[in-house]
Amino acid sequence: MSFYKTLMAKSFKLVFILLMALTFCWLLPQSLAASELPNNTLTGVVIDEETGDPISYAYLFLEEINRGQTTHSDGTFTFKNIPSGTYIIKMQRIGYQTQSQTIEVPANDTLRITLSMTPTILDNEGIEVIGHRHQQSSNHLENATQTISGQTLRQNLSSTLANTLEDIPGLSTRSMGTAPGRPIMRGLGGERLMILQDGERTGDVSSQSSDHAVTLDPISAEEIQIARGPIALEYGSNAIGGVINVVRNQVPSSHPDHIHGTATLQGESVNTGGAAGIELLSPLSKNFALKIDGNIRSARNTNTPNGNLENSGIFSTNNSVGVGYIRPWGHAGLATSLFLNNYGIPPDSLGGHPNGVNIEMEKLQIEGKTEIFVNDAIFEKLQIALSHKSYYHQEIESNGVIGTEFGLLTSNASVKADHKNVGIFDEGKVGIWAERKNYAVNGTRTPDSDSYSFSAFLIEEKDLRSLHLELGARLDHTRSLPHTENQTIQGREIRDRSFTALASSANAVYDFGGGFFTGASIIHSFRAPSQEELFSQGPHLASYSFEVGNPDLDPERGLGKEIYLRYRGTRARAELTLFHNGFSNYNYARNTGQRSSQNQSLFIYQFTGTEAVLSGIEFNSQFKLSNHWALSASASYTHGKRKLFENEQTNSSEEWKPLPMIPPLKGNIELSYTYDKLKVGTKARIGAAQKRTGEFETPTDDYTVFNLFSQYRFGKWGLLHTVSLNANNIFNTTYRDHLSRIKEIYPQPGRNISMLYRVYF
Repeated sequence: MSFYKTLMAKSFKLVFILLMALTFCWLLPQSLAASELPNNTLTGVVIDEETGDPISYAYLFLEEINRGQTTHSDGTFTFKNIPSGTYIIKMQRIGYQTQSQTIEVPANDTLRITLSMTPTILDNEGIEVIGHRHQQSSNHLENATQTISGQTLRQNLSSTLANTLEDIPGLSTRSMGTAPGRPIMRGLGGERLMILQDGERTGDVSSQSSDHAVTLDPISAEEIQIARGPIALEYGSNAIGGVINVVRNQVPSSHPDHIHGTATLQGESVNTGGAAGIELLSPLSKNFALKIDGNIRSARNTNTPNGNLENSGIFSTNNSVGVGYIRPWGHAGLATSLFLNNYGIPPDSLGGHPNGVNIEMEKLQIEGKTEIFVNDAIFEKLQIALSHKSYYHQEIESNGVIGTEFGLLTSNASVKADHKNVGIFDEGKVGIWAERKNYAVNGTRTPDSDSYSFSAFLIEEKDLRSLHLELGARLDHTRSLPHTENQTIQGREIRDRSFTALASSANAVYDFGGGFFTGASIIHSFRAPSQEELFSQGPHLASYSFEVGNPDLDPERGLGKEIYLRYRGTRARAELTLFHNGFSNYNYARNTGQRSSQNQSLFIYQFTGTEAVLSGIEFNSQFKLSNHWALSASASYTHGKRKLFENEQTNSSEEWKPLPMIPPLKGNIELSYTYDKLKVGTKARIGAAQKRTGEFETPTDDYTVFNLFSQYRFGKWGLLHTVSLNANNIFNTTYRDHLSRIKEIYPQPGRNISMLYRVYF
């Protein structure tokens, strides 16, 4: 049986088991909700605070029960099937502040309210609720450090998640052409930075290598959330770099009163690229809702100031369908999605693959979720989630031969419960999580392997007047089992490995009043070596490397600290952050500088561990200069170093050397003008030279790139239309990103005119 057929046979078996489990999760709420909660209705209208005009297509979210609705063209809305109680309703709309208001829904009655929103010209300006827990569903991150949505998301929307986020302080892009870009946060990437979709791991191998793409398209994102600190421990003990969650809401948790959705068109000149997407949320019956979204993207080779970047095209599609059952006791639902991506890796003129490599990728996912409101003295909400991801990609050389195949089957299960006052804590969350991974590589000597993980975590919160405290802990156990006997890697026996450890985190935020806050957090992380780090053995042409694992690799332990000062006002926003991440055993693929005896064109990358320190500073600010003008500025710097290996020779007496692939000092300055529904502006992206390079790493020069942007929104035919027109690198500047694996071959893309049209209905 072929590699692909074997993988699919295992996948179908796991899908059958998962469907049985999902059926149980679907029926479970029926038995737990024997005493049906009162069925109440919340209705009203949202208006402009200054003019009194109704606001169409505002998004309203009841955080405690994870119910959302979009206002109609006349500003009205209706929530059905909700229990009585006190709620915080969150309001979001393009051109307005994100605001929150407390409401009380009476029992067996209909509540009619009027909500008002305040216009703003600042991005992501909102009212923060300090000292109150945001009880959102597993699709969202509670207490997210930053949320990107609305006009900010549209202005920066790119073909990859990493490029969409790269202007945020501390975030950079690890790239190898157009398609395989992955975010790097504070110099940390791979397994140390978790990427989630609706609160679940993506189930791909993008963290393993720079030529592997992330299996999601940002065009389908409703919002993107970034979080660090104790909340990261809900999703993994290894996320010292943080968590990025792309919210798609594939499993609907709200019942709309009629069809809502968006349609999007995107185009850009630098690669003659285009994309289209549609999202629909529709009622199926009194209690059922249907969510459908899909997109398609195509692009040719990317143009650079030095010529055409060969074999850098992309063709992808990402589609999903989900059904939700919504009742006053909560909701339950199922969703399935399919991601297909064909893209090119540019030629390596220095060796490896001089004609480029094409990658054909696919991922099938099925997931089920249920959320139950528990009328209990301690617990108030129970969440159960199950998912299975079947991932496969093949790397095709220029002669049509499949060089390497990667297959990964991932099954996840989690149970989480929110609780009320327990002991000294005001509220918190406890949960368990399990994962099974079946990993296979064809085309190398890397053995197939299984990995089993089990975790238990708790996150607690406490308010002491102006001081808000968060504590988190997570116990992890991971076991990796290779499918081989008597095989070695450089004399080290390939064998079963097991790892168990406790990770912990604490966060404190103090409200001085007047919009000033200060905070500090600490996280003690644990990361078991991945299957790739333990067992890899063979050529990987697409990443220009010959990868050698280390079966004796120790787990990675890190201690991260940060302190920040934040100001939030009506005319200005600013934040300054200092961070320091130290690792007792930092595991990474080290370029040995030696060529493989099996393939002389490839350098050997040996997985190894060493002491390492990454520290730095971030600054972000926005200023409202007048009723129409706003100025924004941001900057970030990361300093990374590692301790010398015992057998490493150096002409210096220093014990430490620079870590590879660390971004240089960089920043942005943006000036914008807003009048009514129009926003225009210019942005300068500045990057310093990076001369602190790792072994066999090429330094890069400084650069300044200028961009122009504009956005306009208008109502027509009862719909909300938004148009964004951007011009990036307007002077066609030649510059090289230090985190690009192909920076020695080609610079970054040249001048690019891009357009995004989105209609809300």
